[in-house]
Amino acid sequence: MPHIWCPGCGNGIVTGAIVKAIDKLGLDQNKTVIVSGIGCSSRASGYLNFDTVHSAHGRALPVATGIKLAEPDLNVIVVTGDGDGTAIGGNHFIHAARRNINLTVILYNNNIYGMTGGQYSPLTPTNNKATTAPYGTVERTFDIAELAKAAGATFVARGTAYHTQMLVDLIAQAISHDGFALVEAITQCPISYGRQNKMGDAPKMLAWQRDHAVTVEAAKKLAPEQLADKFLIGVLHKSEAPEYTKQYDLILAKAQKGAR
Repeated sequence: MPHIWCPGCGNGIVTGAIVKAIDKLGLDQNKTVIVSGIGCSSRASGYLNFDTVHSAHGRALPVATGIKLAEPDLNVIVVTGDGDGTAIGGNHFIHAARRNINLTVILYNNNIYGMTGGQYSPLTPTNNKATTAPYGTVERTFDIAELAKAAGATFVARGTAYHTQMLVDLIAQAISHDGFALVEAITQCPISYGRQNKMGDAPKMLAWQRDHAVTVEAAKKLAPEQLADKFLIGVLHKSEAPEYTKQYDLILAKAQKGAR
């Protein structure tokens, strides 16, 4: 299928995982909405045969929040990237998590602004290179999973483009969760990120994901020094809290009762 993504980009793998998760759950196509912002990952909405919104930069979550409040029965899935979702959209991200509104956020993390020229993002690892950091960025990177948890998200998971079946399962769990759910999808960008940081082509970047990802279960058996250069994949956090649209309906009911 013709698409906008560069050769070797992992965004197609992540997008395919979303489709497979939706199919696995048997979601009604007419009751599923995909909302995206701006960026490489956000172009995914244009290839999906659902009601979709390709919104403004960093504004996918407020748009999705409005849709969910208007039609709480809809399955609303937000497609965003590490720049779109955590830089210009960062404030919207933490407040959507804080509200625990029933949205599923799939955050494609390729560690860089790919579409607009290879600038570093809030998720670019410290000391790694970008067009706006030719000698390496000095800024500390966000751990978006920990940020989501601290902000109030009740489901947080991380997968990779390499671990495709796990990613499908994590997305399906996130969609099924009643509350704000984040799946961080580690994906390769061999053009804008891989070249600048000498990580090789797409197969080598996928191999890097394979060699540096450790499941939550396996990590429990490893010493801290064995995890020093690794990252966790799987369900990182799951809890229960009141869901926003349900609480909002209670307020409406109180207001209507008071009006009578």
